[in-house]
Amino acid sequence: MVKEENKETKTKSAAKEEVKKTIKKPAAKKSSAKKTVAKKSTDKKTTKKKSSTKKATAIKKDKDTKTKAKRSSSTKTASKKKPEPKKASKVSKSSPKKKVEYQPSFQAYYRDKIVPTMMMELGYKNGLEVPSLNKISLNVGIGDARNESGSLEKASDDLAIITGQKAVITTARKAISNFKLRVGDPVGCRVTLRGWKMYEFLERLISIALPRVRDFRGLSAKSFDGRGNYSLGIQEHVVFPEIDYDKIDKIRGLDIAIVTTAETDREGYELLKLLGFPFRLDNRFEREKNKNGNVADSTDAQPEKLTEAAEVA
Repeated sequence: MVKEENKETKTKSAAKEEVKKTIKKPAAKKSSAKKTVAKKSTDKKTTKKKSSTKKATAIKKDKDTKTKAKRSSSTKTASKKKPEPKKASKVSKSSPKKKVEYQPSFQAYYRDKIVPTMMMELGYKNGLEVPSLNKISLNVGIGDARNESGSLEKASDDLAIITGQKAVITTARKAISNFKLRVGDPVGCRVTLRGWKMYEFLERLISIALPRVRDFRGLSAKSFDGRGNYSLGIQEHVVFPEIDYDKIDKIRGLDIAIVTTAETDREGYELLKLLGFPFRLDNRFEREKNKNGNVADSTDAQPEKLTEAAEVA
């Protein structure tokens, strides 16, 4: 009996163990199922990442191809546009684009005739050594410009009409009690001419204005300053044909200073004489020529006698 009971207990315990084993095995299956689900989710994530990276690389490739295409197209267009200057050069042969600068006849006369003659006479080796005109300065002084503002304006207008350039009003640099002047008070007006305006004014001065001066007997050669610059005065500004008699309020005088690149008075005298300045022949430069053996012609000697007789009278 006891043995049978023992057998029954053994069988029951064995049955219980089998039941336990059967119950535990499904739990293991569930954990394995969870692992497989987690693996699938990670696989999906990796596939998503791979797909996103593939898309990004594809987009980059598209951008690179587009930029390369743009560069190639720009280079092509640039290479196509390069031949255009050749066409422009062909057109330029038929119609040049260079602007021809205005050159007065007096300036051309100086370049073509005066420069070679001075090189022959004074022995210059280079044409750049020949003295030339630098500038011409015109000055009008007004005594009581502080109280007569209208006269100052009219004087500046007259200067602008004569020269074709706006006048600058000059002021006092020093206070003088006798003249009731203070520093900064207006004193007159001036104009400085350069370039082609200078040559045009000089031509009008020599050919039109000086012949209209009353009792004109020639210009004095004593007005050189020792450095080749010459100055002269005109008592009536009406000698210029640009001035209208009916529109002026007063006859004024002018100071004209001609600045040259000459180093000596002799060079400045020769330059201005060749330009056509009507100097008196009884001057020190002509006397030096006569002493050196360059005797003047008989036609030149007659005007000398006339000027001497006029001075005596």
